[in-house]
Amino acid sequence: MLKSIALIMLIGMSTGWVCRKVKLPGLIGMLFTGIILGPLIFRMAGVALCMAGTKLKLKERAFCMLAYTPKATVQAAIGGVPLSMGLACGNTVLTVAVLAIIITAPLGAFAIDMTYRKLLKKS
Repeated sequence: MLKSIALIMLIGMSTGWVCRKVKLPGLIGMLFTGIILGPLIFRMAGVALCMAGTKLKLKERAFCMLAYTPKATVQAAIGGVPLSMGLACGNTVLTVAVLAIIITAPLGAFAIDMTYRKLLKKS
């Protein structure tokens, strides 16, 4: 429990630091964080729905849902495209892509590392 609280505080501080560096007001930073974390819930629900017909146990399904939370590949690949095209929203899109990577990658890695012993069994 204490580790989870520390992780949430760390993510909040790092998000705040990034928002200050790119000079975003706090409300916009919180909105971007909601835009990033909100879809993760739907992503986890999609993973759960896809595994509905499998023979996996509930704990294994929960681990699969957690394992799909880190996302950085697409954000890193296309986050800078609007900026390179000269679009007015390019800086905002790149900022949200970077925030998505900063938030989800460590959060997902932490979740995987903290739960694999509890949720998975060697067969």
